[in-house]
Amino acid sequence: MTAKYRLLALDMDGTLLNDEQQITPKTVEWIQKAVDAGVHVCLSTGRAFRSAMPYAEQLGLKTPMITVNGSELWREPFELYRRSLMDPALIQQLYEIAEEYGIWFWAYSTEQVYNRNNWDGDIMGREWLKFGYSTEDDEIRHKLLMQLMDLGGLEITNSTPTNLEINPLGVNKAYGIGEVCKLLGIEMSQVVAVGDSLNDLAAIQAAGLGVAMGNAQETVQQEADAVVASNNEDGIAEVIEKYILSEAEVTLGTDC
Repeated sequence: MTAKYRLLALDMDGTLLNDEQQITPKTVEWIQKAVDAGVHVCLSTGRAFRSAMPYAEQLGLKTPMITVNGSELWREPFELYRRSLMDPALIQQLYEIAEEYGIWFWAYSTEQVYNRNNWDGDIMGREWLKFGYSTEDDEIRHKLLMQLMDLGGLEITNSTPTNLEINPLGVNKAYGIGEVCKLLGIEMSQVVAVGDSLNDLAAIQAAGLGVAMGNAQETVQQEADAVVASNNEDGIAEVIEKYILSEAEVTLGTDC
């Protein structure tokens, strides 16, 4: 008497949130229907915890959360389960590369987000989770990508077509969802993972059902099992209605 899919892992920006950074009433309604049907709903985001938590509270979620692309895993809101840190010497190196190209950068410590505007140089005195670059210049971004790949030991993704995000190798949303599955006692085959960017790709490939939003980057759409409406057209509501609750009804009907 259980649904085929037990966990819905949701990226936030470009997926759960529309372009106004809001969760629409229709999406809230369908997420509540999924929760009421016994489906775990997990935020899986590149954002830091404090930036993601207000949306979890809006949805009333008490489930595990994946933040900073998997560098932080939360057993439940405000209870940290696992954290993957980056070597401060690597952060120094990544910072120097940003300066070399003269491009925008940011870095997530365990306390706050630093960027070009508030960088104070205190690298060794902090614990680091993620580093990012942003540039509209395709040529610079390609050179940067090649340089980062040569460094090795990095998980390189993006959250928009014009940025690059760096986590420790092997730390991504698929890893995070795998850990959440262990906490919940379910299998990866029972997961629906939804996203729009390269930092969602590993999760979409690993999940039982990988779903790309209609606004997703082309590579993500090609790798997904299904493509739904965009983040401005309640794509998440479509995922739940079409692939999760309908599956539950079919399974319940069969078992009964």
